[in-house]
Amino acid sequence: MSNLQIKNLHASINGEPILKGVNLEIDLGKVHALMGPNGSGKSTLANVLMGNPKYEITEGRIILDGKDITECSPDERAKLGVFLSFQYPAEITGVTLSNFLRTAYNAIHEKKKDVLQFHQHLKEKMKELQMDDLFSKRYLNEGFSGGEKKRSEILQMAVLNPKYAILDETDSGLDADAIRIVGENVNKMRGPQKGILIITHYYRILNYITPDQVSIMIDGKIVKTGGKELALEIEEQGFDNFIQQIEVSNAN
Repeated sequence: MSNLQIKNLHASINGEPILKGVNLEIDLGKVHALMGPNGSGKSTLANVLMGNPKYEITEGRIILDGKDITECSPDERAKLGVFLSFQYPAEITGVTLSNFLRTAYNAIHEKKKDVLQFHQHLKEKMKELQMDDLFSKRYLNEGFSGGEKKRSEILQMAVLNPKYAILDETDSGLDADAIRIVGENVNKMRGPQKGILIITHYYRILNYITPDQVSIMIDGKIVKTGGKELALEIEEQGFDNFIQQIEVSNAN
């Protein structure tokens, strides 16, 4: 089956357990939203799925289209079609966005593109996302506003065209207009051959991206999964009810 499966995943950093048995599936053609309060383990999950070596998987498996990638390196996962949009994208002076993307594209695709071919490919994607051509000539994230950094990440997703895209708090620090633009651009890339995991603390980006499923993470575990109505419940009541349920369960 074509999906990204997370099975009983436990992970820690510097010996501190963060993920405590996560079970989740991201199917092609679907958008799955992962919500939870700060410190619940959402960004840790994103980093572990991408193979960040700072995190240690102590139990469980990650299965990609039937292949166990639990021990795969980040570049191996990228070549297999996994993409992570960072919550806090790094700035790289001296490397233009265009050169960065061409290097990344050729690193993960068997069929390489020369400079002219890639320039045309990039131009088409920027046009689809209604981005100025001059944007590609700027140094990667240097001097970018919060909204520009997020749009840069969405452009990377469009150019690299991964099978599975993990968007880690893409709405963090954005104003209403920037969230709308990001949401509209993500919607343009939805399709039957792409699975998307949106990790967010707030409901607001889901005003523009309708998820097929919503999961709630509390204290390193998925405590409930449902439809968009679950996100609406969080918007109206917050995470307190779920936290109390976990506290009661632990007490028993």
